[in-house]
Order: sequence, then structure tokens, then C-alpha cells
Amino acid sequence: MTKNHCYLNAMGILCAAGSSAQQVKENLNSGINNLTYSDAYHPNKEFPLGMVNDVLPEMPLIDKKWHSRNNRMALAVLQQIRPQVNDAIERHGPHRVAVIIGTSTSGIYESEKSIEKWLATSVIPEDYDYGLQEMGAPAQFIANVLGVTGPTYGISTACSSGAKALATARRLLQSGLCDAVVAGGVDTLCRLTVQGFDSLQAISTERCNPFSNNRNGINIGEGAALFLVSQHRSGAELLGSGESSDAHHISAPEPNGKGAIKCMKDALKDANISAENIDYINLHGTATELNDQMESRAVAHVFATNTLCSSTKPFTGHTLGAAGAIEAGICWMMLDNTASSQFVPQHVWDKQADEQLPSLNLASPPCDSHTSINTVLSNSFAFGGNNISLILGRIE
Repeated sequence: MTKNHCYLNAMGILCAAGSSAQQVKENLNSGINNLTYSDAYHPNKEFPLGMVNDVLPEMPLIDKKWHSRNNRMALAVLQQIRPQVNDAIERHGPHRVAVIIGTSTSGIYESEKSIEKWLATSVIPEDYDYGLQEMGAPAQFIANVLGVTGPTYGISTACSSGAKALATARRLLQSGLCDAVVAGGVDTLCRLTVQGFDSLQAISTERCNPFSNNRNGINIGEGAALFLVSQHRSGAELLGSGESSDAHHISAPEPNGKGAIKCMKDALKDANISAENIDYINLHGTATELNDQMESRAVAHVFATNTLCSSTKPFTGHTLGAAGAIEAGICWMMLDNTASSQFVPQHVWDKQADEQLPSLNLASPPCDSHTSINTVLSNSFAFGGNNISLILGRIE
């Protein structure tokens, strides 16, 4: 075991594309549209949303401050990797296991319902607790469920939160502060995000269409992905990360992708590999006019035009604080040595290219399934120019 190495040993995932790694893989291969048309989060407006319709596990803790849909979704994916996490706790001790989780909504959905009742009755509902919406709540909840006492905190940097949790886990391990980390991201739908993005005129009324000339906005989604991260050699290796903050605008990216270019180059440097070594890029690919413009320019600047890439948001919706973790999870599935065949997520769009954008090698079935994928990069770009790129590698 080398101290500088970091591995994503196990992964649990839940989103509109599926409630397990196998289901997500099957749906991404088929191109099926699992988005749900609903007006549940916006009065009189129906949008395609990446909704999770699974029955979530019951809350194991009594204190009402933990009783959020966000925490139940985090618990659902934790259960998928619980045996491996339990083994790590037994091996290293509870004090050497950390929990780092990214989110941007936490329990805001429950707060919205409570505030609505308060406005109608002037009485605060008995089941309301402000702690529901704290950004550190999911991490504290998972730590309590597991009974671990290592470093525990949340990361809330909008759409880069889940990816930053993984980069943070790697740094904790390399610093020697812990021996294992439960890390990832979770976000659930609420009115704040759906109506907020609608006020920005950023939501599409159809399945999103990334990098198309006809792109017209995102699909908001919900979901979670958690990993067991350690220096034990199994799963996939987290080879490197690069982070930047271009601070160009509170919601619009720097148009030429300067921050995105920096974080991709820094990730390559951190992983000690060249751009030619990247076999696939999971694009942030929101299908908004400005983000796709910026990202295509940045990717074309750093990588060769034949580097295979795709956006998986037409399958999952944009899961905001969970997006970086869910998309890292999709990359993790691509590198799984136990899989019987190579897996490349297809890029779903209308194939009407925007001639104003650099041309990217967007993955289309079936020929891409025979491409050898050993090293992948995943981009997450957030409000305020808060950017991160992760590089994952196959374990030989």
C-alpha cells in the first residue's frame, strides 16, 4: 500500500436512472428516458424532473432533526455499501473513519412545508427542526448511523459539492487524519431549486439536449451516490483532482472556460498523466446555452478532438449538489473490472450540432462500446465559477 494512492472501493447510487449500479448501467445503455413530468414543485408549471420514485428506508434515529427525505436517500445508498463500510470500521476503528458529504438542499424540502403551515396557522409545526436544512446534516446523520467519530462535515459549493467531497476524502487520507472515508453527495428536489432555476429561465420543458444547437435548459433532478474511500487497493483509483474558482459571475460561467481549463489541467498534473491518457470525459453538460458553450471550448482547448465524451444529465437530471458524486459513480462503473463487458454512457441529444461551438467526440452507440476505457475524467462546474475535475483510473 502506497500512502499517496487513493481508491474508491465501493459505490452506492440512487437517481432517476436507477436504484443500483446495475440498473443505472442498464438504463444508460438503453437510452431510456426515466424523467418524470410533474408540477409538484412549481404551481401551474410542469417540468421533466429527475425524480426518485423508490420507497426510501425508514429513519433509524429518533431525533426529529434527522427526519428529512435527503437523509433517507443518503441512507438508501449507504445500505448498498454497508457491508464494506462495516468491514472498514472494524478494521480501522470508529475514530479513524470520516464522513464527508456534499449537498445543496439538505432538508429544505421539509422546511418549505413547515413554513407553509406556519404562514397558514401562525404555529410552527411540532415536527420542524431548523437542523433539518443545515448543510452538514447529511454527514452528521450518516456518522451517527454508523457510530463513527472521525472528521465529519458537509461541503456545499452548489453543483461541485459531491465531487469536492471525494477530493476532500483523498486529502484526508493522504494527510493521515483517517484510514477510511464515506464520501459523496446527496440532494433532493424542492421548490427553492425548481422555481429558482425557472426564475433564471434555465429549465427546459423537454428532456435536456446538451451541446445541441437547440439546447434550451436543464432538467432538475435528485439523487445520491456514496463511496467507501480508502488506501486499500480495490474498486477504482482516484488518480487526481483539480479545482478552481474563476469568480466571473454568480450564476454564469466565464465564457472562454478559463476556470474549467485550469481545473482540468491541474487534475492531469495531480494525476501525473497527459491529456492523451484520458479515454473518456463525463461532461458537466447541463444543456444551458452558456455552460455548454464554455465547456466545449475548455475541453477542446485541453484535449484532442477525438477524446470520447458524453453528458449523462439527460438520464439523471441535474442533481445539483449530488451531481459530481453521481457522475463519478457512473465513471466508477465504467472502470469496474468485474463487469462482463465495456460500458460507455451514450450521449443523448438531437444530433443538431451548434456550429458556433468546437466539435466534441460525443459517444453514440453501438460502436463506442468496443472502446477501451482505462482512465476517465469527470467535470463539475458550479455557480460562482466553483469548478472541479476528478480523474479515475482502472486498477489492473
